[in-house]
Amino acid sequence: MTQTRTTTAPATSNLLAGIVADGAFKAVLGAAFLIAPSQLGELLGTVTWLTTVAGVALLLGGGIEIRLARKRPLRTYLRLMVAYDTGWVLTALAGYLVARQGGTAGGEVWVGYQTAAPLVFAALLLKAAPAR
Repeated sequence: MTQTRTTTAPATSNLLAGIVADGAFKAVLGAAFLIAPSQLGELLGTVTWLTTVAGVALLLGGGIEIRLARKRPLRTYLRLMVAYDTGWVLTALAGYLVARQGGTAGGEVWVGYQTAAPLVFAALLLKAAPAR
């Protein structure tokens, strides 16, 4: 009989991969905002400069998130990611409700969040105590 040995990645490796993926998603979204700011701005109902600024913020935030992935406690990351994603959902909902009511600022609400939140996220990561 041959024994089969299976190994699984530790939970910390999975969490680290999720952190890197989260940062990469922000960076890719930021790059898209910078590559096609007028087209995405038109689609989202925002002015080009706001889309461009959001792209820069997302690239910076995502890059810092990836760079510090092994240097900050996982618990800090998880808390910040939950807060960020909760804000993402709430601003998307607020933007949708504004648009549904006939308002024109729905996209600006969401893109405005994408401008501020990654910078706050990155600042909190930079300020956080290093991992042990």
